[in-house]
Amino acid sequence: MFAVVKIAGQQFKVSEGQSLYVPHIEGNAGDQVEFSDVLYVDTDGKISVGADAKVKVKAEIVAERKGKTVIAFKMKRRKGFRKKKGHRTLYTHIKVTGIA
Repeated sequence: MFAVVKIAGQQFKVSEGQSLYVPHIEGNAGDQVEFSDVLYVDTDGKISVGADAKVKVKAEIVAERKGKTVIAFKMKRRKGFRKKKGHRTLYTHIKVTGIA
């Protein structure tokens, strides 16, 4: 059994017991979260799509991490103009505990 879930504007294919990194979700390690925006469900060959997929995906927050550094570098040639700015995006490590 697997489902396609929309989390923070991105779609993820999840199955029970799977762990994955998603964009930052508010909460602490050990908290339970529930995703109700399910787009697709496949239960042993029986497919439900869109509004017919009336299931919820439950997950547990494992940890929070920062991603790799993304650098935005701007430069104008022959003018001496250089600007360097970077950031690290926050991600949340979750483990799917159930699809019901």
